[in-house]
Amino acid sequence: MLTRQEINDREERELAPYAMKSKDSKGRKHPEEEHHYRSIYQRDRDRIIHSTAFRRLEYKTQVFVNHEGDYYRTRLTHTIEVSQIARSIARALNLNEDLAEAIALAHDLGHTPFGHSGEDALKKLMEGHGGFEHNLHGLRVVDILEQKYPDFPGLNLSWEVKESIVKHISPYDHTSTTTEYNIDERPLLEAQIVDKADSIAYDNHDLDDSLKAGIITDEDLQSVDLWRETQKKVKQKYVINNHDILIAQTVRTLINTEVTDLLENTLSRLRCEGIKTVKDVRKHPGLIVSFSPALSEQKRKLQEFLFKNVYQH
Repeated sequence: MLTRQEINDREERELAPYAMKSKDSKGRKHPEEEHHYRSIYQRDRDRIIHSTAFRRLEYKTQVFVNHEGDYYRTRLTHTIEVSQIARSIARALNLNEDLAEAIALAHDLGHTPFGHSGEDALKKLMEGHGGFEHNLHGLRVVDILEQKYPDFPGLNLSWEVKESIVKHISPYDHTSTTTEYNIDERPLLEAQIVDKADSIAYDNHDLDDSLKAGIITDEDLQSVDLWRETQKKVKQKYVINNHDILIAQTVRTLINTEVTDLLENTLSRLRCEGIKTVKDVRKHPGLIVSFSPALSEQKRKLQEFLFKNVYQH
């Protein structure tokens, strides 16, 4: 049987020097006996999956409301997709896949129902009571609101996973403020990966869902360079007469294009910026995990299209 110590030893041998190792964790707020055959981040992942807040993601949505059909993504299916993408990226970069998975599974736990409109409404209602910010609420969920253990409130997750919840960044997020986590320090690479996996996932599933719902058409998307160029590659590789399969292959190829660009650009930045340790990541003036300038611009135009034609529909 593979023990926790053997897992930790394997991480030390095999992971990149700038990966966050389980043995180097700052631990948990409430001390616990370590598990015999699971690392600290594997236990975090399992606790998140079995939490009430995680199950409730099934009925929360980003764009389409839950009753419109069983095809459209919910926050739960989105979270699973982000987790898959984040794990693939972490594995390819030789980072801590277990930590990336735990962060991905927790990244949306603080979201309200009714997407970003729900959050905006709650912010307004809570203006006189400290406001509302979903990353900080996610921390509240895992630290206080989940009640499963007799010895402490919350899930008692590791310091690194909780820090990553607070520092999660997407185009919709605002900087979270909390005294427990130094906002001036950059997030771990595993957390930066989840931020980008989140972006990749929602780009592509919002395209897929919107096409399925008839809000936009393939013809509409020909004005978007990233979509048009990706679909051209698909048509060069396959002879496809079924329109649904063409759309599915375009989305699939687009995900691969974004992930590959992210990997190549991030590896280049790690080398060029001389990143050797976790401390280097923390002290760097900017985020290391990033798309190339060319793809970043193409993604910006795609997201502008989605905002105008889908999110404001």
